[in-house]
Amino acid sequence: MNVKLLVSALLLGTAAMPALAEEPVFDAQAVRAHVTFLADDLLEGRDTGSRGFDIAANYVASQFIAMGLKPAAPDGSFFQKLTVREARLDGAPRLALTYGGKEVVLSETAQVLVRPSLTDAKVAFEAPLVFAGFGFDRPDLGFNDYKGLDVKGKIVVVLTGFPKGTPSELGAHLNSDKAMMAMKRGAIGVISVPTTEDSARRPWDKRVAISDGPAKGWVGTDGKAFTRTPGIKGGATLNPDAAAPLFAASGKPLDKILAEANRTGGKPRGFAMKAKASLAYAQTWKDVQSENVVAMLPGSDPAVAGEFIGMTAHLDHIGIHGKGEDTLHNGAMDNASGVATMLEVAKAVAKEKPRRSVMFAALTGEEGGLIGSDYLARNPVVKGEVVGLVNFDMPVLTYMFSDVVAFGAENSTMGKVVADAAKKAGIKLSPDPMPEEGLFTRSDHYRFVQQGVPAVFMMTGFEGPGEKAFRSFLKDHYHQPSDDLKLPFDWDAGALFAKVNYYTVMGLANGAERPKWYAGSFFGKEFAPKAAKAADPVK
Repeated sequence: MNVKLLVSALLLGTAAMPALAEEPVFDAQAVRAHVTFLADDLLEGRDTGSRGFDIAANYVASQFIAMGLKPAAPDGSFFQKLTVREARLDGAPRLALTYGGKEVVLSETAQVLVRPSLTDAKVAFEAPLVFAGFGFDRPDLGFNDYKGLDVKGKIVVVLTGFPKGTPSELGAHLNSDKAMMAMKRGAIGVISVPTTEDSARRPWDKRVAISDGPAKGWVGTDGKAFTRTPGIKGGATLNPDAAAPLFAASGKPLDKILAEANRTGGKPRGFAMKAKASLAYAQTWKDVQSENVVAMLPGSDPAVAGEFIGMTAHLDHIGIHGKGEDTLHNGAMDNASGVATMLEVAKAVAKEKPRRSVMFAALTGEEGGLIGSDYLARNPVVKGEVVGLVNFDMPVLTYMFSDVVAFGAENSTMGKVVADAAKKAGIKLSPDPMPEEGLFTRSDHYRFVQQGVPAVFMMTGFEGPGEKAFRSFLKDHYHQPSDDLKLPFDWDAGALFAKVNYYTVMGLANGAERPKWYAGSFFGKEFAPKAAKAADPVK
C-alpha cells in the first residue's frame, strides 16, 4: 500500500468537503472568571465616570482584542466617549401646596421626593393643579385621561404605573412617556402619586433610600444635557399620605381614587383641582467622562454585511453610596453576569463569522437612566444599520433555570428565532411573570426600540425553583451591597444562558431575512411606521 498516496487522497477528499460547524461549548468557569473580576471590590461598584468603571471598560476591550474583533469607536479605538452630567439637590426642595385657604409647605423626604434638574441650575415655578388619572393621552389605544381637561401652563398630578390589565410592555412604555404626553398638552410640571400596587411593591421608605443618588444624563457637544421633555420645568413624587388632604380639598377622596386604580381596568377620571402648587429647588452639577466599549465583527456575506445585529450589556453599577457598614455595591448579578455571558457569546460568534455583521457594546450609564444606550442609539458607530438587538441584563444565576422570559419577542420576527433558540438549548419560553415591574422599558434595548430597532432581552424564568430564587434576589439583593460574589452562583446556569443567547444571535445573523416588526406591533407602528412589516403570526 502506498501510504503517501492514501494520505494525500484523504486530505484532498477532506478539503473538498464543506467544513461542518461544531456546536460551541460554553465554559461555566469562563463566565465565573469574568464575574469574579468585574465584581471585585477593587472596581468599587463600577459607577459611571469612576476609575473602577474605566478599569472594567479596559478589561472588556482587552477581551474584544483577544477575540479578534475590530474597534468600532469613531476615533479608531474601542471607546465611544461621552460626557455624563450628574445633578444633585443643593439644599432641600420646597413644594408649597395651596388649597382650602391655606398653604402647606413640604420639604422633607418623608413627604416629597424631587429629581434634580439636568438642564436648569435653579427651578422655580407656580401653577394650578389638574389631576389627570394615570396621565395617558392615547385615545387611539383606549386611554383618554386628558379628555375635557385644560392643562396648558399647569401642573398635572398623575398616578404612577398603568391600569391593571394593560399588556405589560405597552403599559411600561406609556408609563415612561407620561411627562412627554403632559408636555404635548402644554403642562409645565408633573407631580406623581404612587398607586396602592406601586406602594406595596416599593414602599415609601424604599423610595427614600434610593433617592440619594444623583440624576444623570448625557451632554451634547453644545454643553447642554439632552432631555426629551424640555417643556417640563420640574416634577416631584408625593407621598400618598401627604397627597390625601390635597385631594380631599377638591372633594375627591384619594382613597377612592386609589381603589378605582387598583381595580382591573380601573381608570380614575381627571378633574381640575381646587389647588395650586409652587415648586422651587436648586442643584449642583458635575460633568464626568465615561465610555461605551464598542467592537464589531464584519459579516461574511457582502449582500447583508451592512446589516448589523447588536449585542449589548450594561457595564456600570451604582458604586459606593448609602449608609451602614458596607456601602460598596459590587453588582455581581447586576450586571457583571450579563457582561460575562455577553463576552462568552461574543467569543463564540467571533469564531463563526456569520453572514451579517455584529456590533458588540458594553454600555455605561444604564443605572442612571439608560444613558449610554441612548447615546449609542442616537450616535451610531457602525457604517451600516443595526437591524436587530439582543440585550443581556441581570440574568439571575443562582439556580439552574429551565425557562426564559424573552421581553420584546412577540413584537417582531425575532420571536420565532428566540423560540427556536430556546428549543435548541433545551428550555422553554414563558410569559412575563412580573408585568407590574414594567421591565421592557427599564433596560438598554429600549433605547434602540425607540429608534425603530426590533429588540429582545431575556431573563431567567420562574419554573421550578426560579420564582423563589428570582424574587428572593429582587427583595434582598437587588441594588444592595449583598449583590456580590457571596451569592450562591450556579455557573452552569451562566453557561446555559450564554448558549440560548448564542443560538438567538446566530439565528438572526444568519437568517434569510433581517428582523421585521410584526404589522400589529404597537412598537413597530409607533417607532418604525415606514419600515416593512411582517404579517402577524397566526395564534
